[in-house]
Amino acid sequence: MEHRPAFQQMLTDMRAGKINYIVAYKLDRVTRSVRDLEVLISDLEKHNCYLVCDKDDVNTSTANGRFFVRMLTVLSQLEIEIVSERTKFGLTGAIKSGHIPNRCPLGYKRKGKK
Repeated sequence: MEHRPAFQQMLTDMRAGKINYIVAYKLDRVTRSVRDLEVLISDLEKHNCYLVCDKDDVNTSTANGRFFVRMLTVLSQLEIEIVSERTKFGLTGAIKSGHIPNRCPLGYKRKGKK
């Protein structure tokens, strides 16, 4: 989350007591990292602020809401990791079979191609 300046400004405003609720369209627009979510929830609780996600029907003002948010984030992170594994597996297989999934630099040709 540290590479998101507007998000950091929002957190600064929350810590200053300027806001009580953070409203997002979906939870995965806030974060897909379990670690980042735990830091965020801890910060929200410390400053009496709550996260509400409209599309996912998430509200961290209750224990059930915080549990649900954590479960959704775990599933989002799992999805990212599975896609990453499949991509790496596919690229490795393509390279082993002789297909380099990239263009040759300008002025070069692949061996065997005209």
